[in-house]
Amino acid sequence: MRRTIVNTILTTGISIIGLTLYFAATHKSTVLIHTILELFGANIIIHICLHIRDKFEIFNVILEHIIEISYTLVILVVFGILFNWFSSVPVWILILSGIIIYIITAVLTISKINKDTNEINELLQKLQD
Repeated sequence: MRRTIVNTILTTGISIIGLTLYFAATHKSTVLIHTILELFGANIIIHICLHIRDKFEIFNVILEHIIEISYTLVILVVFGILFNWFSSVPVWILILSGIIIYIITAVLTISKINKDTNEINELLQKLQD
């Protein structure tokens, strides 16, 4: 659960930075606080779904990523419709940013797993010596 909270905060931060960069590049005025809270809510739901999906074993890695990206994009589009994000941000930007953030999170997760695995292997090696 701790990992879910950390990842939620991480992806929310990346989302806010990406949105701010987009607004700066397109000379939009500001990012409103309710938009940040809406992004946080979307990220909470996305990570709760990821946490639930982790409870089920999917043996095909490609299918697993397709499922995760698909419901991430569905949640983003639904939030975009509910909160009228598409008046400020085009749909393709939202989809592209969702995919990029998913990839960044996956890379960070993989690097953390590799680090943990190396630490465990080192501890096991010390125990055997």
